[in-house]
Amino acid sequence: MNRNLLKQAQQMQTRMAKMQEELESEVVEATSGGGMVKVVISGKMKIMSIIVSPDVVDSDDIEMLQDLIVAALNEGLIKAQELASDRMRAITGGLNIPGLT
Repeated sequence: MNRNLLKQAQQMQTRMAKMQEELESEVVEATSGGGMVKVVISGKMKIMSIIVSPDVVDSDDIEMLQDLIVAALNEGLIKAQELASDRMRAITGGLNIPGLT
């Protein structure tokens, strides 16, 4: 029985390593301000790009632009975390393993 359990653990570890590699290339997108600010974030929580529409740039209202960027980033990070959690659940079969999600 112990050999079977060890084999399953090794297989899970291999699948997790592959998932980590795949998350490097997967991206999520999020927008704010009706699409005026768009961010692209990798599945590994790396900000890939921030695109700001020239229409939202107003030197008299920098605070609004900052708020739109923060809102888009926060939405993107949530999406990236959900992507990683979904991939992890697929590997663990829905088991909640502390420290892995």
